[in-house]
Amino acid sequence: MKIAILTDIHGNYPALSAVFSDIDSHGDIEHTYCLGDMIGIGPDSNEVLEEIMHRKNVTAVSGNHEEAVLKLLQGKHTLPGHEMIAEHHKWVGKSLKKENIEFIQDLPQTLDIEVEGQKILITHYHMNQEQREVIDERPSGLALDAKYKDSPYNLVCFGHHHPIHYFKTAQRIYLNPGALGCNDHAIARYAVVELQKATINIQLIGATYDNKSFLESFEQLKVPDRDFMIKAFHGNQLERDFKDGNNIS
Repeated sequence: MKIAILTDIHGNYPALSAVFSDIDSHGDIEHTYCLGDMIGIGPDSNEVLEEIMHRKNVTAVSGNHEEAVLKLLQGKHTLPGHEMIAEHHKWVGKSLKKENIEFIQDLPQTLDIEVEGQKILITHYHMNQEQREVIDERPSGLALDAKYKDSPYNLVCFGHHHPIHYFKTAQRIYLNPGALGCNDHAIARYAVVELQKATINIQLIGATYDNKSFLESFEQLKVPDRDFMIKAFHGNQLERDFKDGNNIS
């Protein structure tokens, strides 16, 4: 059986559309798991959530951006570590449709699934008892083995940090396919996992797409903290690649 793993869409609907088109073209991917951070940074949070909600065979968990926005909508304090983008999260929260807020409120933080006898953890970032614990941006297989010592999982799928992480140890496989919606180039990343009773095979994929209109929409919609978002999460592509009229698809 084949499943798709995607994470950190971050309000980038064109990137998500490119990935789903690629998934559909395979014809043999039976289910898609989204590892959270569907909203924020990009301006397309409603469109992203609606695609996830209404598409068949897609299951999602919550990420820290969903949690941060919900806290502000509920009148609570800013999620620790997210103070510098609180205004951005307030803007995202105000833009969300009621049904989309209800959707993210109901999301679990983790999922335990079993496919072809392989036990899989679906999470945004790693848990330490009841407290969220953010892993190092450059984790190692050995460090993750220590964190998941004595756990039953054959495969741990996580996101949160935007670079790709793929470790295969004697204990299990750890997979972060990389951020789907944030990249220095017009590439939307995800992974296809082929599961059999004795084997797990991982294919890391980058779907190309035209992101010029998406990046220009930050200014058109007056997205709070847009200069920081474009620079930190999209490699300042508008200035770098479009200043001479070039498209980076």
